[in-house]
Amino acid sequence: MFYTAKLIYLYYKYKHQAGKVRGLGCYWFVTDLYLRGDFCIFALIYGTAPVARWNANALFRMTFEELDLTDDVLDALYDMNFRECTPIQEQAIPAALAGRDLIAVAQTGTGKTAAFLLPVINELGQREPSEKVKCVVMTPTRELAIQIDTALEGFSYFLPISSLAIYGGTDGAGFAQQQRALKNGVEVIIATPGRLLAHLQMGYVDLSEVEFFILDEADRMLDMGFHDDIMTIASHLPKEGRRTMMFSATMPAKIQKLAASVLDNPVEIKIAVSKPTEKIDQSAYIVPEASKTPLLCHLFESVNSKRVIVFASSKLKVKELSRSLRRMKLNVGEMHSDLDQEQRDEVMHGFRNGRIDILVATDIVARGIDIDDISMVVNYDVPHDAEDYVHRIGRTARANADGTAITLVGERDRRKFKDIERFLGYAVRKGELPAELQGGASYSSARPDKGGRDRRKGEKAAGGRGERHGGGRGRRKGDRPTATAPAAANAPEKPNNKPESATAAENATPAKCESRSKTETQAKAENQAKAESHAGAETQAKARHGRRNFRRRPKAQQKPE
Repeated sequence: MFYTAKLIYLYYKYKHQAGKVRGLGCYWFVTDLYLRGDFCIFALIYGTAPVARWNANALFRMTFEELDLTDDVLDALYDMNFRECTPIQEQAIPAALAGRDLIAVAQTGTGKTAAFLLPVINELGQREPSEKVKCVVMTPTRELAIQIDTALEGFSYFLPISSLAIYGGTDGAGFAQQQRALKNGVEVIIATPGRLLAHLQMGYVDLSEVEFFILDEADRMLDMGFHDDIMTIASHLPKEGRRTMMFSATMPAKIQKLAASVLDNPVEIKIAVSKPTEKIDQSAYIVPEASKTPLLCHLFESVNSKRVIVFASSKLKVKELSRSLRRMKLNVGEMHSDLDQEQRDEVMHGFRNGRIDILVATDIVARGIDIDDISMVVNYDVPHDAEDYVHRIGRTARANADGTAITLVGERDRRKFKDIERFLGYAVRKGELPAELQGGASYSSARPDKGGRDRRKGEKAAGGRGERHGGGRGRRKGDRPTATAPAAANAPEKPNNKPESATAAENATPAKCESRSKTETQAKAENQAKAESHAGAETQAKARHGRRNFRRRPKAQQKPE
């Protein structure tokens, strides 16, 4: 009974002190507990790791209750199962509550949305509801705008705060609905720059009383060319009494220039770009471009084909890859900028509820899209930089789950992937290609195709342009040679991956996605037939060449007397 009472006493005594001790104070605090004999009970309460590991910062992680938030906000956080602050929230929320401008650098998935929404909700919730716009949040994509609006509804569940997500890609009815909501009055606007600017130019949006201006994923917005739109929107905002918060995953020179123009003596917060979590099983395959789709089909058959995101470099490649996978009877959805908002919502809803197993997408879903149960991420193309790689594979292994990340490295992307490995600080494990796809270049020894002179030499050796001299204009219908080059008949046989990959892509089935290989006998018979056709084609070409030269002789020589 005595120890139980002491346990309860120490719990309430040290509960709020633990989160307020930082740095060197951690060691003095723990030493004091040890000298008084209370450290063992304190460690038991907080469920710490063995004392030998001695991670004081993890021991004293801040909770939301220690922040100066209202009870209504804390109740909403409790119902949403939010307990402890992430590093970005721990540093950004107190600065924002103190009324300071801030610029924060942290990657996607670190809790930036709550870091800028909670101070806004906390302050607006203590006032009477207003019909004037008090907060403007700028985002690069529609999906992120919708997600932030959904999060705001959850955080302000017990408060009368109105919000509106404004984005493009809607029909006339969607635009009219946004127009009516803006005219009726709303306190918080979450918008993409282009669509908000369109409403501003029509004259019914009043931003003269805005108190919070937030730029989320600022680097992505600048990459998409929204700098002028952002500055135009900022010109409609009041310069006095406005708090501006900028969140970005990187800090290039253009972000610093934008920060200097819209921020006033900001607090700078930098959370280092973290490496991928150890729960992600990373691997890479060195594979020719033509063999990527057959390899992807093999991975779906042997590894996993449920809850998968496949990232491609362009929307054209997303469309082509989606068509190829659908022909294999796989349950595939695609996400790219050509889809309107209704189509995007349908695809994302289908992927979240399990109706779509594989989502093929551009980097439009690499940032800000929060789906917890992604089992595998495939980089069909190597990302442009290391941070994009971290963002992509960070879609899996969320919420303390395990995940798989596979990258298909083409011949021209090996140097780019080396840079990613250099950033990670270790070499990503290389997977072995299936037997039917082997024969390509190795990761270390092979050199990428430089094109130009080497490629022209290859064409010459294969009889590329030389065939045209033998079959030019004098060729009659039906005399088309069956072979590309006569010289190929005597050339030694070399492994050719392209026909195998093409055959695999065409003949793949949902049960077995494997290439159909020819037997040795069939291959020899085919080579012999090709050799005979090459010889026949050479004879025909010489005959036509002779007839063509005969036609060009002078008439006096054509008909000798």
